[in-house]
Amino acid sequence: MDIDHTAVISKKARLADQVKIGPFSVIKEGVQIEEGTQVDAHCIIEGNTKIGKRCRIFAGTVLGSAPQDLKYKGEQSYLEIGQDNIIREYCTFNRGTGEGGKTLIGNNNLFMAYSHVAHDCLIGNNCVVANCGTLAGHVKIQDQARIGGLVAIHQFVTIGKLSIIGGCSKVVQDIPPYSTCDGHPTKVYGINLVGLKRAGFSQELIKDLSRALKIIFNSGFSIKHAIEKVSSSIKPSPELNYLIDFVKKSKRGICHGIK
Repeated sequence: MDIDHTAVISKKARLADQVKIGPFSVIKEGVQIEEGTQVDAHCIIEGNTKIGKRCRIFAGTVLGSAPQDLKYKGEQSYLEIGQDNIIREYCTFNRGTGEGGKTLIGNNNLFMAYSHVAHDCLIGNNCVVANCGTLAGHVKIQDQARIGGLVAIHQFVTIGKLSIIGGCSKVVQDIPPYSTCDGHPTKVYGINLVGLKRAGFSQELIKDLSRALKIIFNSGFSIKHAIEKVSSSIKPSPELNYLIDFVKKSKRGICHGIK
């Protein structure tokens, strides 16, 4: 371990080999940090927080603090962060709320400076949250989603995989997978063409998904009738089935398409 002499490390924290802790950082009781993770200066990591291998945590970050929830009364709750995550300056991640509540972060995500992840959020893998992205409680972000700078996401919203949200957007309903969204409130503008190409989607599949999004969001049909139209007129695929299933199961409703 490489721990700066000014850092404060609880004897009840568990740090693996090859962990680096920078100047004036504080690692409190209950924290677990796996090998290869680097914590820069002036960070605070507390509570029941577990951080996986090879994460890079930049200066001023606060991880595992109590949830910002008036109902929280000091119950045992958790923050778990996977491997190979980059957490830039002054990010704040809260533990879950209520007994056993968990905030869960997957692998290989990038959280840019000043991002906030509230209690009980569930973040997948290979996601990007740009500067000052703000996630309220119980938000779910699925794999490979991109959240623009200064985006605010309402509690209990789900962000579908391989979607992208433009900067300064207000997100109050679920964002469908594979889509490009923007606005205040957010609206669906179409397919995330660049993201799908980078993910290796074929031109035929991208065309099918683009057509499905247009039918669902721009045809004027009700959601029920739009899904029936998509199912009957577009070649089935696992990706199309996933999109349809996402829309059917949405609890907060799906954000609207542009007129």
